[in-house]
Amino acid sequence: MPAFDAHCVTGKDNVAVVIHDVAAGDVVTVRQETGILKLTAVTAVPAGHKIALRDFQQNEHVLKYGEVIGGAAEHIPAGAHVHVHNLEGLRGRGDRR
Repeated sequence: MPAFDAHCVTGKDNVAVVIHDVAAGDVVTVRQETGILKLTAVTAVPAGHKIALRDFQQNEHVLKYGEVIGGAAEHIPAGAHVHVHNLEGLRGRGDRR
């Protein structure tokens, strides 16, 4: 069993990918380039999905793989599941950058 629950792909990322299902209230150990981060999941996060490493305000950029993958569609607290219900794609949109 790995010594971590989630992996942060690059040092720029502000989300991590969980490697197994996480329940709300679980303490999640995140492997980052700079070491280990521990945070409490505030929502359930399915395996393979993203967990917020910090609070996001609406429209803030979410970074994974060192790249912007979208903007927060609403306030997202640290430890929350980040997915299509609260993440808005920005690519190909002329009205937002």
